[in-house]
Amino acid sequence: MPPPKDVVKIAIQMVGAIPQLIELQQTKPLASVLKDVCDAWSLPNAERYALQYADGRQTYITESNRRDIKNGSILRLTTSPDQEAERLYIGIQSKNVDVKTDSLKKLASLSQDVTFAQEFISRNGLKQIYSIVEEGNDTGEMLAHTLKAFTELMEHDFVSWENLSTVFIKKIVSYVNMNAVDASIQQLSLSVLENMVPTSRLLFELVKKEVTLDRLLTHLQATNAELQLKAMALLIALLLSATDAERRDMMDYLREKNLRQFIHKNIIHSSEPLGDEMAHYLYVLQSVSLNLCEHRMKTSMDPYSQEQRDLLQSLRQTAFESESEVSAGSFSTERRRSLCAKEFRKLGFMNNSNPAEDLRRAPPGLLALDNMVYFSRNTPNTYSRFVLENSSREDKHECPFARSSIQLTLILCEILHIGEPCSETAQAFYPMFFGQDHFFEELFCICIQLVNKTWKEMRATQEDFDKVMQVVREQITRTLSLKPTSLELFKTRVNALNYGEILKLRQTERLHQEETLAVPVLELREKLKPELLELIRQQRLLHLCEGTLFRKISSRRRQDKLWYCRLSPNHKVLHYGDVEEGVQSPPIESLPEKIPVADMKMLLVGKECPHTKEKSSGKQNKDVLELAFSIVHDVEEYCLNFIAPTRYEFCLWTDGLNVLLGKEMTSERTQTDLDVLLSMELKLRLLDLENISIPDNPPPVPKPPSNLNFCYDFSHAEQ
Repeated sequence: MPPPKDVVKIAIQMVGAIPQLIELQQTKPLASVLKDVCDAWSLPNAERYALQYADGRQTYITESNRRDIKNGSILRLTTSPDQEAERLYIGIQSKNVDVKTDSLKKLASLSQDVTFAQEFISRNGLKQIYSIVEEGNDTGEMLAHTLKAFTELMEHDFVSWENLSTVFIKKIVSYVNMNAVDASIQQLSLSVLENMVPTSRLLFELVKKEVTLDRLLTHLQATNAELQLKAMALLIALLLSATDAERRDMMDYLREKNLRQFIHKNIIHSSEPLGDEMAHYLYVLQSVSLNLCEHRMKTSMDPYSQEQRDLLQSLRQTAFESESEVSAGSFSTERRRSLCAKEFRKLGFMNNSNPAEDLRRAPPGLLALDNMVYFSRNTPNTYSRFVLENSSREDKHECPFARSSIQLTLILCEILHIGEPCSETAQAFYPMFFGQDHFFEELFCICIQLVNKTWKEMRATQEDFDKVMQVVREQITRTLSLKPTSLELFKTRVNALNYGEILKLRQTERLHQEETLAVPVLELREKLKPELLELIRQQRLLHLCEGTLFRKISSRRRQDKLWYCRLSPNHKVLHYGDVEEGVQSPPIESLPEKIPVADMKMLLVGKECPHTKEKSSGKQNKDVLELAFSIVHDVEEYCLNFIAPTRYEFCLWTDGLNVLLGKEMTSERTQTDLDVLLSMELKLRLLDLENISIPDNPPPVPKPPSNLNFCYDFSHAEQ
């Protein structure tokens, strides 16, 4: 008979004593449980003790988290959080260096626990931390433990960052700005400043003033990868917290200091593999840089702006320079106006009498004009050839330069997500972005020539404009998905992906997606589905057995602890636990926490998950919502919360958990895998029927012949 739900069987250890095996009554007050445990070991003053997990993060057991205890858990009897907080509070004030160092080291470790942190902070412990830093007498290991403890204590959000004194902040800044400081202290100081910057405008301005961009660039060029990462984290925090004008100034300064070239050479093409954190920061840096185009993209052309009208006229003059010079002196004003309108029509403007009207649409707004001007000024020969070549064609076959440029600019803005906020988790940056100054404009120059090339390959007319631009969008998107490392490589690959290749790719994809509608084939599909679904179920369970590395995302910063979860080979228990950075596939024995599959009640996804509802900001990050899922187990109040690293992992894990719960697999990946397997199986089974039409209805069975008589008379044989 299984034990009641409110009873868990656990072991309790204590140094120098024989462990106790008890049945913990979850309805019994924790104080009473502790008294029973202490009485069994003849320990007085039970209120001075507490229970904590013996393995993993060694969290203290409280009334609020006791429901997390599972059958088979190993707990340890230890000093209560208030007693430990009091002891360490005194220890960090000791005149004995060894005692003080050991106390700070222990404090840095215990401060991860919210119960202990609350007790320590309630004793005004942070004030002592401030004093140690502000006095500046302690350096080396002692200071590193102090900064680590401070970071962990602030992580619990009991105290506002705005309460920090200017002296304390400037001391932290000094560790960043000094050369003769241990790298570990500089890393912790950078991490403190990174967490501080987003919390208030005042703190942002103080850090921005005290930690110069030059100093951050010095740290970025360090050989220490962790120091480099923390410096990049602070730089990104400053950029995200800045106003638009400040961000533009900062990016201009970083461009002058050749940050892009350094990243391209020493980070992207480093001999060391690029970590997830650095990949995310490079994505954010790329996004911030591209979003500088947002203002121009959303600004319509002002027909009364002389500067904008001059830019527009420069397009016409560059393309038809000799003709313009002749017309200026030979014709009347009316004739010149008529000639200008004709030239704007040749440039491909829809409204040739007032071309500014074409640029009133925002987006792409003035960004399209900027791109056209950049193309005409930086590659004047190519620009003139484009315009003149098309103006000499028949009207119906000319490729309109201006109209194409406006639409192409809009397409590039959509593909590169210009004007969209940065994702908290994305890592998809383009290596070639950091390999080229004026990336967006140079990309436009390549793609507008691609438009002309594709237009000719399709033998397009004006009515085919939208079709051509759809093909161009596909060419750009497919090429970008290959992650070319330079614009030259992008240019080579996108030009190789001509209209003929696009048609072949579309046909191949169509064949993969097509369903044969013959009734016998549809019946065969239905018969094959159960077998193939079982195959997918087994694959999902195998993936869960292999396990996955998950990342915990805190409310304030992205980087946090890593943990691993995997299913036991017999599919009966989920094992999980915290792991260190760099661990790929920890053995199942090293994962201390476990959940019996029999105790799993429900799977929650997206907005239903408790850890997505807990977000205090109110802004639900779309990426996190799409990757979040939770297992409700044992009692409905407790959930194990996940944020999958990718959409692929999300699909496999939610499918696998649904299989364990005896439910249908519901992810989009299931349908995709099933379609692929069905398509392959059908093709294999129908190989012998190639080029043979399959009738919708089976042929009629003929009537038996009149002489059909297979009855054998055994009586004659016996004689």
